Amino acid sequence: MRYYIIAGEASGDLHASNLMKEMKAQDAKSTFRCWGGDLMEAQGGVLVKHYRELAFMGFVEVIANIRTIAKNLKFCKQDILKYKPDALILVDYPGFNLRIAEFAKEHHFKVIYYISPQVWAWKKSRVYKIKKTVDRMITILPFEKDFYKTYDYDVDFVGHPLLDVIKDLDKPNAKLFKKECQLDNRPIIALLPGSRKQEISKMLNRMLQLVPLFEDYQFVIAGAPGIDKDFYVSTMSAQKVRVIHSKTYEILQLAEAAMVTSGTATLETALFEVPEVVCFKANALSVIIARRLVKVKFISLVNLIMDRLVVKELIQQDLNIEKLKVELQNILPGSPAREKMLSDYKELKKKLGGAGASSKAAKIILSEN
Repeated sequence: MRYYIIAGEASGDLHASNLMKEMKAQDAKSTFRCWGGDLMEAQGGVLVKHYRELAFMGFVEVIANIRTIAKNLKFCKQDILKYKPDALILVDYPGFNLRIAEFAKEHHFKVIYYISPQVWAWKKSRVYKIKKTVDRMITILPFEKDFYKTYDYDVDFVGHPLLDVIKDLDKPNAKLFKKECQLDNRPIIALLPGSRKQEISKMLNRMLQLVPLFEDYQFVIAGAPGIDKDFYVSTMSAQKVRVIHSKTYEILQLAEAAMVTSGTATLETALFEVPEVVCFKANALSVIIARRLVKVKFISLVNLIMDRLVVKELIQQDLNIEKLKVELQNILPGSPAREKMLSDYKELKKKLGGAGASSKAAKIILSEN
């Protein structure tokens, strides 16, 4: 069977690649043409566009790049018609993928959506488009099945694929890791400033302001896939901190705490049981628009899934050195707040369901053909 898969960011690349791996294990004849990243290509997918060319964050940024997005949409539609897949598999990335779903349905291609758009947060009207254009919706968050049920739309909840990724990892030897990465013996505070250049530019120097205030710790930047080390160096101002690429999970396994830009990384950090402070700052106009449209209490996946405040969120004006210092201090060893957060993480894992999300999703997709 021939599949056309579209993922538009680093987390989508990760989850799509694991899905592809499971699909090949269950059906060796599965072949893939894809928009995504290095991980999907490593699973044998023919990479059409890298997500580096696709990721635009924020309302203002999207408008500024509207011509590029339109060109990408046109090219994608032509490529699908030329490839003639047995099914499309769309991975999150709703602004682009829902338009492709509509096009694909018009041309009688089967459409499967893996990892639901966050329609429960904003643009709930998109559910009606999903019902018309998506043949099968596969969700990874526990509350999504009930959400869709209120719209008389039956979806499949398979659990979160990050649980599979994490359970198979061996913890690195701390002494050896630090030596190989030219780190000293101090405990690590991980910095995850985002996966897009726009995010990193806004977030990194705010995080780095804390370096001289916590001299007993070393701060380590987990380099995002597709972002050159030189970009991080050029973005830093006063503080020069080690940037380590392709070892985000190793860094999290060894970290005492983390500062994380809102996104999938907040959940990854929690599943590694690393106490974290969630940071977010965007274009002021984008935030004003978002606050009018987005109807959720929290910005981090951890808090959204738990439906209560588990990890502290510092947003816009609250993201300043004084508050960052207080919140980071609160989650370092010896703090009651740290122990409470670690206890909440255990409950979070239970809510996410058991292992095997990618395998379950693959079985559902293959059953459709």
